[in-house]
Amino acid sequence: MPRRRPGRGRVATDGHRTTGARPVIDGLSSRALSEIIELEHSRNYLRPGDVSAAVALWKDYVQQPEHALWHDYEWGNVHWYCCGGPLEARALLDTVMQALSPRSARELRKTVSRSDAVWDRP
Repeated sequence: MPRRRPGRGRVATDGHRTTGARPVIDGLSSRALSEIIELEHSRNYLRPGDVSAAVALWKDYVQQPEHALWHDYEWGNVHWYCCGGPLEARALLDTVMQALSPRSARELRKTVSRSDAVWDRP
């Protein structure tokens, strides 16, 4: 009786490609998230997790008190060099929204516009 080759049985279970940590962005469908994952793997200016990190950074930045935002505007923030700049994160989100399909871009734009509304509030 012929036997199977040793690696043949393992290919079916271990052969799929893992994408690492899945991005979690509230308000996005699984379709939009999978498109973001594919975009992060196919573009040279993105790494896995960059879009979800940019959304979180922008959301956290606009929630700061107004005096902290004014201080950042006047003197800059030295922590942006190591931890990423929220204004650069917002620019990255604009770039990603242009690269996504219209449906997914609409979902991401809706999520980002909530933070933009806080930013534009008087």
